[in-house]
Parts: sequence; C-alpha cells; structure tokens
Amino acid sequence: MGGNEVRPRIPQLRLDELLTELQARIDAARGTRDRVHSLLEAVLSVGRELDLTHVLRSIVEAAAVLVDAQYAALGVIGPDGETLSEFLTVGLPEEEIAKIGPYPTGRGILGELIRHPEPLRLSDLSAHPGSYGFPANHPPMRTFLGVPVRVRDEVFGHLYLTDKRGGGDFEADDESVISTLAVAAGVAIDNARLYEEAQRQQRWLSASAEITRGLLSGRSRSQVLELIAQRAREITGAELADVSVPVPGTDTVRVELALGADEAARLGLVVPLAGSLSGEACALGAPATTADLSGDPRLSAGPRRFDGLGPAVAVPLGRTAGQVGSVLLLARRSGEPAFTEREIGPLVGFADQAALALELAERRKDAEQLAMLEDRDRIARDLHDLAIQRLFATGMTLQSAARFIDHSGASDRVLRAVGDLDETIKIIRSTIFGLRARDERTTQGLRAQVVRVVEEAQPVLGFAPRLSMEGLLDTDVPAQVADHVVAVLGEALSNAARHARARQVEVALQATGSRVVLTVQDDGVGIPEQGRRSGLRNLAERAESAGGTLELAAAPDGGTRLVWSAPLG
Repeated sequence: MGGNEVRPRIPQLRLDELLTELQARIDAARGTRDRVHSLLEAVLSVGRELDLTHVLRSIVEAAAVLVDAQYAALGVIGPDGETLSEFLTVGLPEEEIAKIGPYPTGRGILGELIRHPEPLRLSDLSAHPGSYGFPANHPPMRTFLGVPVRVRDEVFGHLYLTDKRGGGDFEADDESVISTLAVAAGVAIDNARLYEEAQRQQRWLSASAEITRGLLSGRSRSQVLELIAQRAREITGAELADVSVPVPGTDTVRVELALGADEAARLGLVVPLAGSLSGEACALGAPATTADLSGDPRLSAGPRRFDGLGPAVAVPLGRTAGQVGSVLLLARRSGEPAFTEREIGPLVGFADQAALALELAERRKDAEQLAMLEDRDRIARDLHDLAIQRLFATGMTLQSAARFIDHSGASDRVLRAVGDLDETIKIIRSTIFGLRARDERTTQGLRAQVVRVVEEAQPVLGFAPRLSMEGLLDTDVPAQVADHVVAVLGEALSNAARHARARQVEVALQATGSRVVLTVQDDGVGIPEQGRRSGLRNLAERAESAGGTLELAAAPDGGTRLVWSAPLG
C-alpha cells in the first residue's frame, strides 16, 4: 500500500517543475516583451524631440528607466576631444548637485571612456584602476554601466548609469538595451543638430535681410553697424559685441562700436594689432578665436576690459583695397560653450553679407553724390550757356532801343532795366560759381571751352553771339577733334568781327549720331571775292586732318554761313 501511494506523486512533482519552469519562461518572455516595448517607447520619445537640450534630457531619463538605474548622466565631449563640455544628470536633487560643486570634466572612469569609447560594465567602481574616487558630498555609487553615444562617425558623448535598483549588477541585456538606445540617441541628436542649424541659419538670413532693408531705407553707417553687432550678439548668445576699425597709417585698431559688458570703457579705445583678438583677425584677414578672452596670454594689449569673459571670436567685416575694413568681436561669459566651427561658419557668412551690404551702400551713396554733382554742373552750364546769353542779348537790345526813345523818363527806365539785367547776370554768375563741383582751373571740357571762346569774342564783336549746344560734347567728342572745334570757332568769330561788320552772330554746336558739327552764321557783308583766304584755308586743313569737311556759303538773309564737321570715331 505504501509503495502504491508514492508512485503517483512522482509524475505530479515533475508536472509541477515543468509548470514552474514554463511560468518562469513566460515571465521572462513577458519581461523581455515589456523591455522591448519600453525600449521602443523610449526610442520614439527621444526621436520626437527637436530641441537639442530636450533631446539630451529625454535620453538620460529613458536610459535610467530602461535598466532601472538609480542615477544616470550624459557627458558631452568638448571641442578638444579630451574633456566634457556638458554634463546632464538624473536622480540627484538640485540641492545635492549644488553641494557637490562643479560637474566632472572627464577624469577617472569618465576619462577612460573618452580615451576608449567602448561599453564598460563594473561591479564596483572603486575597484577600477582608473577610479579617482568621489568628491565631498557625492553619494556613494557601486555598480556602473557606460556606453558611448555616436553621431554618425563621431563620438558625441557617453551615457553613464550607476547603482541598479535591487542591488544587482548591470547585465549583458542591460548593456544591449542601452547600446540600442545610444544608436537611436545618435540619430535624434543629429536631427536636433540639423534642426538647430537650420533655425540658426534662418535667423542669420533674417538678420542679413534686416540689415539690407536698413541700408536701403537710408540708415546711417553707424546705425547699421550697431544693428549688425546687436543681431550677431543675439543669435550667438554673446555677452559682448564690439566693432573695431584699423587706424590708417598705424598698426592699431580703434573700437568704433561697443555693446554689452562695460561698453563705455571700450568705446574709442585704441590698441595694437598684436595683443588683441580683433587685431589678430584684422592682420590675418580671417576669424580668430580664444577659449578665454580674459586670461589668454596672447591678448595683452590695452587695459583690462574683459574680466568674466571666456570664449570669443573675431571675424573681419569685408575688405577694402586689400585691407580689412572692420572687425566684429563676440564674447561669451566664462564657463559657457566655446564657439564651434558650426557657429563660426554661418557667422563668417553673415559678416561677408553685412560687409557687402555696407560696401554697396557706400557705392550707392557715392553714385548719388556723383549724380548730384553732375546735376549741379548741368544746371551751371545751362545757366551760363543759355540764361546769361539771353540776358546779354536782351540788355544790348534795350541799350540800342534807348537811343531811339525821346522821353527822358522812359529812357531812364530802360537804362535802369539794363542795369538790373547786369546785376542779374552777376547774381547768376555767383550762383554758377557756387554750383561748380570742380575747380575751374582744371582742364575744361569742350562745352566749357566753347563758352569761353564765345565770351572772349564779345568785346571784339561789340555784342554777345547767340550760342546753342546739343549732345554729349564733353564725353563723345575726342580730345583732338575738340581742339580743332575750339580753334575753328575762334577763327570764325575773329573773321566775323574783323571783316564781316556783322550785327548778329549765331553759333551752334552739335554732337549727335556719328559727327560733330559746328555752324557759325552772321548777318555781315559776306566774303569778298578778292579777300584773303589764309584763315579759311587753315579751317579747311583742320577739317581734312580730322577726316571732316568745311562748307562756306552765303546765308539766305545775307551774311555768311560756315559749317565745319568731323567724325566722332
């Protein structure tokens, strides 16, 4: 009986063992499923963020949850590749962090991971040969898991996890899960960087457009420089923004604009090229950087003015005649991130665009000034060539008419009118003198030379010839042809004064199409058949040497009509 009772229990025990093992495997599969779900959720959560700071924070939080770690951190490797520039933590209250002091920079176990970016699991942190121990007020930590985070082919930083809850060690599965998260984190960080870079580029483009609008709206150069410095300071998060210009004839630069910090102490300061960051950028014609503006031993020129400032960059704002026109200096507070190539590249592009806008504005200003001066010259020529000649003619007509007026009162009025005309002519001449943009003693154009010849002929003729000019005489007529025109005009007026006994002379000069044509017509006695022809022969020879023609004929109403022409080419 006893033996029969034992035998049925053996299969029952085996069944219980199998059921227990099955339950354990089901629990393990459920745990694996839950972990995979948690991992997928963490990957999706990390991937949804675009702001880089939020991305990094969500990575650390997800890592701590996935492996049930009490403490988690993410260390970002700095530009030097040897130290940590950022350190985000999970599990430590803010008051405890404040008691511990500055964040780690990459010594001990953290430095070991920087030098050898491979996953690392430890059962006891203090037992590792690279351990430096913990600073005062730091909570004790025993177990450790470190995994590198790569962005493309670059090691961005490391995930650090300590003290698995329950007191156990981190296992291979934990390492696998965190390594998978690190891959997703690398993609998320890359996306956030690209988004951040696109946003920054958009801000640079908006700032460039704002500067261009400011220049086109007529803002002064100083106002535009201030706008350039202010926008660059805002976009880069700089504490200080200065614009310095080279001092001509010296090896120094002067601070033309200062924004932020103690700006009053820097404005107008003159420092040597050697010993200042702006001077270095000016001498090199390229960006110059430093990690510590206040303590860099290379930067010793001038009084102390950068206390509390750390990372800085100076970029040239364009070149003029091979020389740097000005330099923009930006500086952040000590302890803030250094200026990276990702920031300096767009900054240089912005500086080039700003410099181009300034250069175009200067050229536009010069063009407007030139147009104004040319307009003044045109007004002066028109007043001289047209208004004064008509006033002269009107005055002489009134003088002639006064001789035929018997009434003394009327005659006096006419003579007073002549005097008023003379006074008006003096006023116009004074106005012309004020409008002249060039010194009259410099070489004159053809138009001015013709006016001078006609004026010089007035005393000999006894009256003012009527003068009209048409075309681009000063620009289209070659200098050699212009000399011929002036000589021919002088000879023709001299002949009219000495031989024609003319009472009226009309001079017309045209430079239209492909020829310049000078016409001089008087109402004199004409050319005698047996008169001397030497002067006319000279005019014909001048026409021949210039490839032109001379035509001499009687005017329809009496007198002589001389037409001298030559090609412009």
